[in-house]
Amino acid sequence: FASYYGDHVVLQKEPAGAVVWGYGEPGATVAVALARDGGLVVMKKTVPVKGASGTWTIVLDPMDPGGPYTLTATQGSENVTLRDIYFGDVWLCSGQSNMVMTVLQIANASQELATAAHYPYIRLFAVAPARSNVELPDLERIHLPWSIPTTENLGHGNFTYFSAVCWLLGRSLYEARRYPIGLVEAAWGGTPIEAWSSSRALRACGRSGDMGSPALASGTSQNLHLSGPQTPSVLWNAMIHPLLNMTLRGVAWYQGEANAFLHTDQYNCTFPALIADWRRAFHAGSAAQTEPLLPFGFVQLSTYRRQSPDDSFARLRWHQTADLGVVPNPKMPNTFMAVAMDLGDEHSPYGSIHPRDKQNVAHRLQLGARAVAYGEKNLVFQGPYPIRAILEVAKGMLNITYSQELVHRWRDKRAFEVCCSGQHGWVLAPMVMVESRMVTLALASCRTLVLGLRYAWAEWPCDYQSCALYNTQGLPAPPFL
Repeated sequence: FASYYGDHVVLQKEPAGAVVWGYGEPGATVAVALARDGGLVVMKKTVPVKGASGTWTIVLDPMDPGGPYTLTATQGSENVTLRDIYFGDVWLCSGQSNMVMTVLQIANASQELATAAHYPYIRLFAVAPARSNVELPDLERIHLPWSIPTTENLGHGNFTYFSAVCWLLGRSLYEARRYPIGLVEAAWGGTPIEAWSSSRALRACGRSGDMGSPALASGTSQNLHLSGPQTPSVLWNAMIHPLLNMTLRGVAWYQGEANAFLHTDQYNCTFPALIADWRRAFHAGSAAQTEPLLPFGFVQLSTYRRQSPDDSFARLRWHQTADLGVVPNPKMPNTFMAVAMDLGDEHSPYGSIHPRDKQNVAHRLQLGARAVAYGEKNLVFQGPYPIRAILEVAKGMLNITYSQELVHRWRDKRAFEVCCSGQHGWVLAPMVMVESRMVTLALASCRTLVLGLRYAWAEWPCDYQSCALYNTQGLPAPPFL
């Protein structure tokens, strides 16, 4: 079997067929048998080993969720057996350091770790950091082979394994779906999106293989936040390409801090291009078992420096939605987003760029997964978003109508800004009234036509869970331009 199979694995359940693959003697025949724990064989398939690559690939028949099973591959007198196999949903979690943060590092860590033993049907696998200049057929290194969750492997150390966001998302999905969940972590701190992108995806954005000169934001933060590999495609080659045969149910992504310091204003292309490219590649690699519009969830950037005048975090948040503010949208179909700008953690021992509240992040992410990936109806999974703005020139007011009922935590005088014709830059537009679905702004500082409007456009737009606007479910209104 290929390196990412093993005992305790979760394979993708119906309606897809799980793909299994491995190595053999060129020209030989491999027989794969799936058997119940008691030994009853429920499926048997044979396949020739390809001469050029020495590999074989089999698509299993779609299986109902559950287990345990054993999976045996036989070639002549040799065989390899995997045990304690379950069928369920497999999610891939990728990104940079906020995805890498372990359960040991988050708020209420000891309490979260103590619950690990209650979830034996969630299974964990962690790819070790690796880079390559060419696309690899298999993983070079593994941090955590397929395992049942324990206090030790959920809190192995700082920025190692297992991902807190991935675990908390998987745990919520297990609670909601009540069948096995497989979680695959492939993440590396301080890495830009270009390293996770194939050369195809970068070419789609007019990018060559050369990163060029870094378009850095202000300050000396380059080394701190670009600590991982920056070379285009090296992480795609070594950590994602080897997984393409896997049948997946969805992807969770937490990345972008590095791109607030590198090629920020190309992210509105590079991110949608990565999503589209990963979908095509996993669909093809799994013999069309992974669906073409593979559900893709992501975390919008949280906060970094409280009083920073720089707006690169704000721009990156906007670019994470392909400059449309909310997802799913026409440029990013079948995606979902967890807003995190209100979850800042100024006193995090891991630096303010690494907030410890990953529970709220995962809660917002799993709402999107349940609504978008699983089609749960009438589930509110995103905050309120403006649908109309009407200028009352005589009164010097701007009325903004939102898509949902609003709850305002406080009347933030700095939340909204307007751009006025004939004036340079953005000026504050204080909130003077919040009604059911409407916010009224005062435009005293704007004596002419309003050309632009933006909300929460700052590196640290609000304090902990106290942005200006939420919905009745406690989900924050996302920033917009």
